[in-house]
Amino acid sequence: QVHLVESGGGLVQPGGSLRLSCAVSGSIFRFNAVGWYRQAPGKQRELVAAITSGGTTYYVDSVKGRFTISRDNPKNTVALQMSSLKPEDTAVYYCNLGATNSDGTYRTGAYWGQGTQVTVSS
Repeated sequence: QVHLVESGGGLVQPGGSLRLSCAVSGSIFRFNAVGWYRQAPGKQRELVAAITSGGTTYYVDSVKGRFTISRDNPKNTVALQMSSLKPEDTAVYYCNLGATNSDGTYRTGAYWGQGTQVTVSS
């Protein structure tokens, strides 16, 4: 059975940094793409960043240059390093175990973590 567990959320001031981690168990992790999503109150869940099995990355425009996604296959983990955080980054962040479409885009999978709250506020 596949499990994803996020950690690393919290309260941070604008301009600060946080590092989220997603630990994956129960799958052949190295063959999967992984995505980080976020959902703010009253808004739809959106894909923030993704990384393919080969290490190719994707970022939504609003986080480019501020967020970095990386993976450690031997440890079955994916990290999201967030810097220069803004109040609009406040959301619950989820990791998702997915796949890569033939055109290189991320395909959402069925497995989700429980989410971790990120609050950016002074």
